[in-house]
Amino acid sequence: MNIHTSEIDRPMQADEAREALERLRTWAASATDAELSSVDAGLLALLRGGAYPTFSRDYPEDFTVDAAYKATLPDLQNGPASLIRGSKRAIQHVGISNFRLPIRFHTRDGGDITLETSVTGTVSLEAEKKGINMSRIMRSFYRHAEKTFSFEVVEAALEDYKADLESFDARIQMRFSYPVKVPSLRSGLAGYQYYDIALELIETAGVRKKIMHLDYVYSSTCPCSLELSEHARQTRGQLATPHSQRSVARISVELVGKACLWFEDLIELGRLAVPTETQVMVKREDEQAFAELNAANPIFVEDAARLFAEALEADARVGDFRVVASHQESLHSHDAVSILTEGPTFAAESYDPKMFATLHHPG
Repeated sequence: MNIHTSEIDRPMQADEAREALERLRTWAASATDAELSSVDAGLLALLRGGAYPTFSRDYPEDFTVDAAYKATLPDLQNGPASLIRGSKRAIQHVGISNFRLPIRFHTRDGGDITLETSVTGTVSLEAEKKGINMSRIMRSFYRHAEKTFSFEVVEAALEDYKADLESFDARIQMRFSYPVKVPSLRSGLAGYQYYDIALELIETAGVRKKIMHLDYVYSSTCPCSLELSEHARQTRGQLATPHSQRSVARISVELVGKACLWFEDLIELGRLAVPTETQVMVKREDEQAFAELNAANPIFVEDAARLFAEALEADARVGDFRVVASHQESLHSHDAVSILTEGPTFAAESYDPKMFATLHHPG
């Protein structure tokens, strides 16, 4: 039975505190490591005569890092496998996304253009490795960033990825908005259309593939709505308008052979398949022409996928491909969508749940 006395609550005098500290230090001098490890860290520092260190609060402008100091820096990402958290399994993609820099591209007419480019670089990670040094991906790419783009240049960067990060597989993706001056339909004006383009170089199990993605934005007039509107006009003299909407096709192609498929070439393939591309410069005569063009090319989302596929199949520079089409309905509160693939490169049983949301192109 514990008996509480007033002595416990009595404030300790200075001489009593000194005596208690000396007794603790005497104990610590003969204590085992196991006994010392059980003591509170702050109390242990006090027993050993230590005090909380005084740190400098001024930034050391003149401090330089030499090789000896650098060797002392901790590197957890390259630590032993014992530091791995979770399942010790290989990771297919690990790296950095959306580091941006200006890249110089060739145009089909022989000129050059510099565009802000978003780069994603990833490598595979073996099961027994803790992680990678992310900054090495940027450093590897920057060694080649001043060169005019070509897949050969990107292949050199990819080789650096593999060597610097000791990885078997690597991937580089570059995204940018590519400007093309497009004439109006009838007024003789012209304006810049901007095309979202992405380029990928992928190496998996020693096999390399070159991929190009294009978002092609067009107008789709519903064939059913067009016929119903004409029926109302003809049978009842009732003015009616068919519904049409801004639509987007994400066209992804594997580049094969030695001939170059220019950005402009892929854009023109899209325009050849579905000519109702949205317009930049529009006067009244252009608006009327666009209405006539849509009436001449009414299109369901299924038609769009097949028409794009037909154009891609006819080009020897295109291997496997995928068409993801989204007609963003003005009649319905939902979109009409379709996916058509050719070959194993883009085949998939599951798709990103938000894939179609990424096809919305607000003005």
